Amino acid sequence: MLSKIRLGLIVLLAANTPVLADENPGVTATEVSIGAVFPFSGPASAVGLTGKAVTAYVQSINDRGGINGRKINYIAYDDAYSPPKAVEHVRKLVESDGVAFMFSQLGTPGNTATVKYLNVKGVPGIGIISGSSKFTNVGDYPLTTTSLVSFEIEGKIYAKYLTKALPSGKYAILYQNDDLGKDYVKAFKSFLGRDFETRVVTATYELSDPTIESQVVNLRSSGADALVVAGTPKFAAQAIRKVAEIGWKPLLIVNYPSSSVGGVLKPAGLDKSVGVVAGTMLMDPTDPQWNENSGMKTYRKFVETYLPGIDISDANYLLGYAQGMLLEKILQQCGDDLSRANIIKQARNLKDVSLPTAALERHKLGAVW
Repeated sequence: MLSKIRLGLIVLLAANTPVLADENPGVTATEVSIGAVFPFSGPASAVGLTGKAVTAYVQSINDRGGINGRKINYIAYDDAYSPPKAVEHVRKLVESDGVAFMFSQLGTPGNTATVKYLNVKGVPGIGIISGSSKFTNVGDYPLTTTSLVSFEIEGKIYAKYLTKALPSGKYAILYQNDDLGKDYVKAFKSFLGRDFETRVVTATYELSDPTIESQVVNLRSSGADALVVAGTPKFAAQAIRKVAEIGWKPLLIVNYPSSSVGGVLKPAGLDKSVGVVAGTMLMDPTDPQWNENSGMKTYRKFVETYLPGIDISDANYLLGYAQGMLLEKILQQCGDDLSRANIIKQARNLKDVSLPTAALERHKLGAVW
């Protein structure tokens, strides 16, 4: 009887022990499947161009033979910057497409809507493109890593800069009414302390708003000496254009998601964008000072081969290129162990990573400041 019980336990354990393929979902001897969601359409489609560049970079990896003998099957869906669509696509990527992990999912709303589901499923979300400070909390989000400086830290940089540039000035903040925009306001509150209420005026907009013209006009009437736009490209371009049209002359700062020359300043009008301060961490591909830079030369060759005909002044493509290099480095560091545990481990322990198109200087349109 005892032997039968032991035999039954052995059979039961064998039946419930996953085979190697289940331990490494999305991984075969020749391929690794990776998922992503980008706003290729919708109100934030300008930043969705990042996803096109990541996809192109993955193709360049595959053309070079892949990594450790495996090609990358990069599956990217369009959520149109809509959280419900992001949830739908992420579930499909995990439950139907069987991806090993998510990489470079873009957008604070979509990542917020899907991160808990990914945690429950044990699926790493690597290099997400969101600066929401909550995602840096490893305790709450142990399977998530970010690729951007947090919006809150970025906001404190702007607050510090303004207190030096306009020490007695009044500041206006136009922000997207979600976690993205709110983090910048939170940063100013933290930096200015009790002075925030007397020195800062704010206005919000919704993604569904057709324009932000009335908000800009109202902020001008506050007498603010500076305007910080904390949002996405479409609305930042509208703000720059409206500021110029009404003859307002504030010190105008746009946040990193809206820092692209091609994606924001050109649509706003380059003549209207002179003097705009743009926060960025990447080189400007159109800036002559980078003409002889080896990293920029390599990027331009990449564009000629894999993204011919794009507007190279749009920094969202350059961000996607940098993301692709990051993915390549993580997979190389993983070696032949593409278990989800090792993927998140290596993503949190990157070594000797140098992104050749990253810029350390601070820039103003047309000049270094």
